[in-house]
Amino acid sequence: MSTPLSIGLIGQKFMGRAHSNAWNQAPHFFDLPRVPRLELVSARNLRELKPFAERWGWARFSAEWRDIAEDETIELVDIGTPNDLHAEQAIAMLEAGKHVACEKPLAGTLEDARAMRAAAKKCKGQKTFVWFNYRRCPAVALAQQLVADGKIGEVQHVRASYLQDWAGPDVPLLWRFQKKHAGSGAHGDLNAHIVDMARFITGDEIKEINGAIAKTFVKERKRLDGKGKGRSTVDDAVLFLTTFKGGAIGSFEASRVAQGHQNRNTIELNGTKGSLKFDFEDMNLLWYYDGGDDPKTRGWQRIMCTAGEHHPYAGNWWPDAHVLGYEHGFVNMAADICKVLGGEQPVAALPDFEDAYQTQRVLEAALLAAKERCAIPMSQVK
Repeated sequence: MSTPLSIGLIGQKFMGRAHSNAWNQAPHFFDLPRVPRLELVSARNLRELKPFAERWGWARFSAEWRDIAEDETIELVDIGTPNDLHAEQAIAMLEAGKHVACEKPLAGTLEDARAMRAAAKKCKGQKTFVWFNYRRCPAVALAQQLVADGKIGEVQHVRASYLQDWAGPDVPLLWRFQKKHAGSGAHGDLNAHIVDMARFITGDEIKEINGAIAKTFVKERKRLDGKGKGRSTVDDAVLFLTTFKGGAIGSFEASRVAQGHQNRNTIELNGTKGSLKFDFEDMNLLWYYDGGDDPKTRGWQRIMCTAGEHHPYAGNWWPDAHVLGYEHGFVNMAADICKVLGGEQPVAALPDFEDAYQTQRVLEAALLAAKERCAIPMSQVK
């Protein structure tokens, strides 16, 4: 019999909506040992908070996030705030004995991420999770399985990019363009996802950043208060090259000013026996190339990853080719979190603070390589 899992949420903007929907939907589509109960939501804008709580089904709301830490009935705290707030909030919740699910990147700085990792290591029974939701696309989870099964042989090349076009010069100076709040721009926002995907799918770690470039194209933006312009202190685009411990080479590219690309998260892996490629703008598809096929008919195979008995998560949703969307990755992750906290195994591995810290190290090393214009071994970034 399922038992309730009392949840507190911090943040009620974009990720607050995505996470609230996920907690609400998960028990409708998955048989869960722990069923989410939306207990208390906290955010700074009290005027918006009450209607948000009512819309998404939160039983209570508060403008003070520490009320969640002090509430002994809450077991899991979900953090969906700007990056610079993650460390203080996550550490406080861990010290209060809560499980914590935190948005990505783990933190705005490597120092904060290191502190969060250390706090998690001190926990006695609490678990941590990080919302790298793209792992839970059926096509991405299938790619990980195929690589683990040796379908493409030894991975030799990883090619990943995450391109968006929303951050042109007319967009005002949001927190995402301020280093003190975000830590970085497209790099932490987008490269974090594709670095995590590459590590997840290959099961390998990056050994060295071989070179990098970071660029801010829009140097000034209109202030939100209407008082002129302020300086953008983060990158608009970052590209970097890597070597993996297993010998593969990799390229990573993130931009928020790539015209014509709304949310183009892609990854391709080339191995000794074949290749795989994924594009989130067509997220239900995985493309597979088997180098061992008859040369007369050899070519890319289009796999629609919606066949319930064969593809991860698909069996909990709709009939074949009744496709999934962006929100389903969050629902699938919410379900996996409930499974783990109920003593069951997740469908795909869940990143914890330690795992997300390794991605944060890669992000830090890439920025350092761009700044110093040299290769940076990961052994130098602790």
